[in-house]
Amino acid sequence: MQRTDYCASFGAKDIGTRVKVCGWVQKQRDLGSLIFIDLRDRSGILQLAFDENTPKELFSMAFGVRAEFVLSAEGVIRPRGEGAVNPNLPTGQIEVAVDKMEILSEAETPPFEVLNSMDVKEETRLKYRYLNLRHPQLQNNLRFRHKLAKSARDYFDTQGFLEIETPVLIKSTPEGARDYLVPSRVHPGSFYALPQSPQLYKQLLMVSGFDRYMQITKCFRDEDLRADRQPEFTQLDLEMSFVDEDDVMSINEGFLKKIFREELGIEIPTPLPRLPWKEAMENYGSDKPDLRFDMKLINLSSIVENCGFKVFSGAVAEGGSVRAINVKGVADRMSRKEIDKLTDFVKTYRAKGLAWLKGGEEKTSSYAKFLTEEENVAIEKACGFEKGDVLFVVADTKNQVVFDSLGALRSKCGEQFGFYDPKSFSLLWVTDFPMFERDEETGKYKAMHHPFTSPKDEDLPLLDTAPEQVRAKAYDIVINGWEAGGGSVRIHRRDVQQKVFDIIGLTKEEAEVKFGFLLEAFRYGVPPHAGLAFGFDRLVSLLLGLDAIRDCIAFPKVQNACEIMTQCPAPVPQESLDELAIALVNREEK
Repeated sequence: MQRTDYCASFGAKDIGTRVKVCGWVQKQRDLGSLIFIDLRDRSGILQLAFDENTPKELFSMAFGVRAEFVLSAEGVIRPRGEGAVNPNLPTGQIEVAVDKMEILSEAETPPFEVLNSMDVKEETRLKYRYLNLRHPQLQNNLRFRHKLAKSARDYFDTQGFLEIETPVLIKSTPEGARDYLVPSRVHPGSFYALPQSPQLYKQLLMVSGFDRYMQITKCFRDEDLRADRQPEFTQLDLEMSFVDEDDVMSINEGFLKKIFREELGIEIPTPLPRLPWKEAMENYGSDKPDLRFDMKLINLSSIVENCGFKVFSGAVAEGGSVRAINVKGVADRMSRKEIDKLTDFVKTYRAKGLAWLKGGEEKTSSYAKFLTEEENVAIEKACGFEKGDVLFVVADTKNQVVFDSLGALRSKCGEQFGFYDPKSFSLLWVTDFPMFERDEETGKYKAMHHPFTSPKDEDLPLLDTAPEQVRAKAYDIVINGWEAGGGSVRIHRRDVQQKVFDIIGLTKEEAEVKFGFLLEAFRYGVPPHAGLAFGFDRLVSLLLGLDAIRDCIAFPKVQNACEIMTQCPAPVPQESLDELAIALVNREEK
């Protein structure tokens, strides 16, 4: 069953060479006295030819072959006949005159054609994922993923990083998303957790003196799925000692420069631009702005704070804001029905509505009649509004609602109206994140990243007086409006760590229960350290221009965290539950 090489490795240079190939039947074409079989493996397609010189028994065997049969074939490579050359195939100039063949495995008629499988309903594709994965596009995606992982390991190795595995069964220390829990048979009533990240272990490795660590590792979060999220995902994780923010960003810019050059043939200029979080929110309504196009938010609060339109003035009076985006030159493509759809869209981001001004042959507006002429003129001037433009305005008592809704609307309009080349790339760092944010339900402070993120040195005094003004030594790498990775400098001073715990309401007892092993380690000499983690699935997806990360994952989950192919999660026998000392509760009865 050995083969000479992969199907697509042969070309005109191999004419006259005897070869043996193996693969799946893409297509069989019966032309009477001629039979052609397109044989496919992960490299591509090679044409097998059977003609009047083929032994009758072999010709008959070829006649009975169907799609997705697995074959082994031997023969001599020859040029294709006149008019039969296929310039779209790497092997399009040649074929194999087969004189020996074996059917290694027959196949039933598949539920869909492999080459058309990307157009099949997703549920069906994922049920038969092993067939879907035969599609060249998915095979190319996974091949690219492999190359990217190898490139990462090679690069970080040259930079002195050691790849060290951290545990998968760990202590539950939930700080954001819910943990996946694993019951212990040996310790009834106790549970392991699957790691949301290797955060604490990689910090312990810095305490251990390893200095530079990296790992490509699985992580798990029990959270609702989106196009860019899965319950189990892969991180490219790293940590460094005796470094600051600039060091971490410089190392990772080198990595990004390498993979863009080697995998995409694109030179990205470094150092990458840096955008403070506050500026990103004010200008783009997002901490992960897409800078492939220019459409900044305009703050109209000072213009409308005393106007007679309570939707606007009331929002400002209660501490919120009124902001707008000007979508240039789209008035003739923006019907009232389309505006209504966008109104529904921003409501998903908690906006109460969407005010608008459309500059068609005649100006029409949802809000202009409630304002004075002077106020309307001032708004148009502030926004650079011209004929052909469409202005969208959101007002709310919470600035975050205004930012979220307009930021999302900006991205949607940029894509919908083609304001950028979808094959282009924009990379930047977003820096100086707030150290803390308010929990909307409790009103208490919580760490925006995690409680081990270090405050900026100049903001340390504010920990005692104004925690909401403290900026973190945190940084996200943003590619085309997606967070591709993020990290921070970690706290290595025990007094600063205690202050952070105090601000987020974590008592010494609670801190000891959750993080006692880390705090104990920090008593024995901890170096200044910092790190970053790329969402590896997302990075692959961004570089390939995919709509969803599931197309670069071999066996992904769906929206409800199920894997359709194997039907998991699934019930287990009662004896398994008894062995783990677990009793199930009927939620409806409860």
